[in-house]
Amino acid sequence: MPTLLELQRAMRASLVDRNDGAAAAMLAEGVEADRLAIYRNTFVIGATRALRLNYPAVHKLVGNDFFEAAAGLFVAQHPPRTAHLDDYGAEFTAFLENFLPAATLVYLAGVAGLEWAVSRALHADDVAPLDLSRLAGLAPDDQARVAFVPHPAFALLRSDYPVDVIWRAVLDGDDAALSAVDITPNPIWLMVERRATGVEVLRLDEAAWQFAVALRDGVRLEAAIAATPDPRTGVLLAEHLAAGRFSDFRLVPPESNAPSTPLQELAS
Repeated sequence: MPTLLELQRAMRASLVDRNDGAAAAMLAEGVEADRLAIYRNTFVIGATRALRLNYPAVHKLVGNDFFEAAAGLFVAQHPPRTAHLDDYGAEFTAFLENFLPAATLVYLAGVAGLEWAVSRALHADDVAPLDLSRLAGLAPDDQARVAFVPHPAFALLRSDYPVDVIWRAVLDGDDAALSAVDITPNPIWLMVERRATGVEVLRLDEAAWQFAVALRDGVRLEAAIAATPDPRTGVLLAEHLAAGRFSDFRLVPPESNAPSTPLQELAS
């Protein structure tokens, strides 16, 4: 009698690796091994459908046949690790970057990266934004040591192509806008966030994006401002806080001999 773990490993080999040997040996008498193909097909169809839901613009850009062929290879290399398929497909962007049949679609992986960020924002936990009164209650010396924790529905990404324009045009079915897209490499900087009205994708300029990245990555506030050669950092900080793009903060040790500036002055 096989153990549960042995049975699970045998089924995984059958579903993912297409190796029916161990699973076939465990089937009840009179049950043919070809019945395992039913489960395998169901598994692949379910995983492919999850990818299609998380990457609708990619699906429309390449067509159903191309997408299903790519998805079949992807599922074999990256099978789902949980039963929650809303979270499936994190590696699809990197997969498309190295998928030779898509090599001429230079923007495709970038569109996929944007779609994954949108999906993550859509499905992120409903975490309360940072209570700003907690910041106001800090001593001035501590305010300079603040490092923010990003809200799970907040993301930043960069692309060499206008993936936001392509994404919107594809999902809106706007063929005129899509045909007018210039795919000459030219960097753009994007912010993705979930609002009460839904998920928004906004363009930032490079300086604003770099400042947001520093805050997202937990760089000490005063250091993030000092490293950003832009007079708008106070305004940008106030916008981030008002929009609820952070859910918490921690205090990190100050750099030696670094000046200590109150948060009220940094954001003024």
